[in-house]
Amino acid sequence: MSQNNTATRIIVAITGIPLILFICWYGKILFLLFASGIGLAAFYEFSGMTRLKNNFTSVTAGYASVVLLLFEAYTQFIDFKILIIIISLLVLTLELFRNKQSAINNAGSTLLGIFYIGLFSSTLVLIREYYNYSEFLYQRGGYIIISVLITIWICDSAAFFLGTALGKHKLFPRVSPHKSWEGAIAGFIFSLITMVVLRELLIDFIEIKDALILGIIVGVFGQMGDLVESLLKRDVNIKDSSAILPGHGGIFDRFDSFLFSSPFVYLYMFFFFK
Repeated sequence: MSQNNTATRIIVAITGIPLILFICWYGKILFLLFASGIGLAAFYEFSGMTRLKNNFTSVTAGYASVVLLLFEAYTQFIDFKILIIIISLLVLTLELFRNKQSAINNAGSTLLGIFYIGLFSSTLVLIREYYNYSEFLYQRGGYIIISVLITIWICDSAAFFLGTALGKHKLFPRVSPHKSWEGAIAGFIFSLITMVVLRELLIDFIEIKDALILGIIVGVFGQMGDLVESLLKRDVNIKDSSAILPGHGGIFDRFDSFLFSSPFVYLYMFFFFK
């Protein structure tokens, strides 16, 4: 990585991270817009990736579905099963009027993008709004989101730097040839440590076992999310999903771990949090 590229990455991070943390803390419509921005931008990048395989993802159906999923997570205005039926019907009906290559591939890639990106990004809202029944407890959702983000950032940094310094055994060479088992293990360990520390500093309303499990979720599924996105990019032979973030690639690149781990975080909260 060149010095100019490194400097650009640092500048973008310094300006972007405080803003992101504030939005997560504040919540409400502001966080809904933030999550929607992630979902819509990532879907746009995903649709561009599928086009490189001669699949024409329906951006009309995709954008509409992402917005519906996120709005439903925030307002719970409709039964989720009905929403899934509406989205599926929308994708298939619109494909009837499109004459672009394979209808099966188009509909399949559209639905993959909707449920991978749209549905997963909606769980960000579900986590942030988990305590919306109480004004006194509302900020807890923000603290959990912030803790997940910080843990992901530290996990990624530990995996990169320690993997670079110590990595000798390839983790998944078919998908990401530069990642190593040593880096993945380092990321996992630092995820546990970070979440336990944050339990003392920020999320003291959860039990230590919950902090450990959240650390495991981020340490395993956060890194898995990075691998899944790398698999998609390798399939279409690109390095970044886009160049929208100078020095960082695309929105999909920056939030892949966040998107992939958030459903597991939400499911754990749903079944085991009080």
